Amino acid sequence: MKQTIKKLVAGAALVLGAFGAIAAEPIKIGSVLSVTGPAAFLGDPELKTIQMYVEDINKKGGLLGRPLQLVHYDDGSDANKANGFAKRLIDDDKVDILVGGTTTGATMSMAPLVEKAGIPFISLAGAVVIVEPVKKWIFKTPHTDRMAAEKVFEDMKRRGLTKVALLSETSGFGNSGKKETEGVAAKYGVTLVANETYGPKDTDMSPQLTKIKNTAGVQAVFVFGLGQGPAIVTKNYKQLGISLPIYHAHGVASEEFIKLAGPAAEGVRLPAAALLVADKLDAKDPQKPVVTAYTKAYNDKWKNDVSSFGGHAYDGLMIAVDAIKRAKSTDKAAVRDAIEATKGYVGTGGVVNMSATDHMGLDLSAFRLLEIKNGDWSLVQ
Repeated sequence: MKQTIKKLVAGAALVLGAFGAIAAEPIKIGSVLSVTGPAAFLGDPELKTIQMYVEDINKKGGLLGRPLQLVHYDDGSDANKANGFAKRLIDDDKVDILVGGTTTGATMSMAPLVEKAGIPFISLAGAVVIVEPVKKWIFKTPHTDRMAAEKVFEDMKRRGLTKVALLSETSGFGNSGKKETEGVAAKYGVTLVANETYGPKDTDMSPQLTKIKNTAGVQAVFVFGLGQGPAIVTKNYKQLGISLPIYHAHGVASEEFIKLAGPAAEGVRLPAAALLVADKLDAKDPQKPVVTAYTKAYNDKWKNDVSSFGGHAYDGLMIAVDAIKRAKSTDKAAVRDAIEATKGYVGTGGVVNMSATDHMGLDLSAFRLLEIKNGDWSLVQ
């Protein structure tokens, strides 16, 4: 009889414990992502990644004994909509932390609201303007556009390519990329002999590429954009019979780019995260276990290829989770301080060491230079 009572009491305790975990106030993670529109192949894997790991964390008992609740909105790749959704997340949904902005435009439209409200925000966008100058409440996971330009110019220098044509997109990411590329060119002995732009919704970049083709002395072309535009550029490049080396920025680091550009992508070089070449990394590489595990989990769940963009979302969420753990609360100031104190976090984008003067925490070694060969990524040795 006593044994039966003990079992009943133990069972009741388990039920009450489970009920307590369920009843606990959720930790609200807010997210504005570009799940549709021109930047969808960035935003879609970002959302899938965050959903997958929020679910996984909740299955393992949540965080600080509380479940995670993801509150997300799709800005349709429209920066103005991102601003409205950020306001809703802060004022109405009362989220504890924000992870994403997909694009630089969206992130920068959200930034003033975030800074005013005093809420930690980890952006998934690329431009250096997000973290320079340092903004108290804003951090980011992807490598910057300046780093992308430097990684590309390092390789061009090795190959003796000094006269370069730049073709950039007139988006937040592209504009910042253009500025940063122009700023570091001289450091690598590169002269920009042509400098053209295209709109994010343009469907034919042949006129700009024809100008580049007809510019005397061009040795290589560097394209700075994201979404579908760079794939169109690459196809037009092939159609016009341009045979010069072509480089892209990290805004195309996705299998989707290879699919969209097709055979024209052959030979394209770009800087990207180690995630895209998880199976090709050295066994001793500290990122190998992380990127291999993420790739398997994403493939198993979504039956789809990984992209560096999903990886940025993974890093953003995990840095947030780790900071909340270390802060032992969701107090916004304490979480902000914990994010800023992130050291030695090994993620899909590299090893992150943040500080009061660096709200990204990656150096140039975090970028790998890749080349598309036979429709797949290969490491440039």
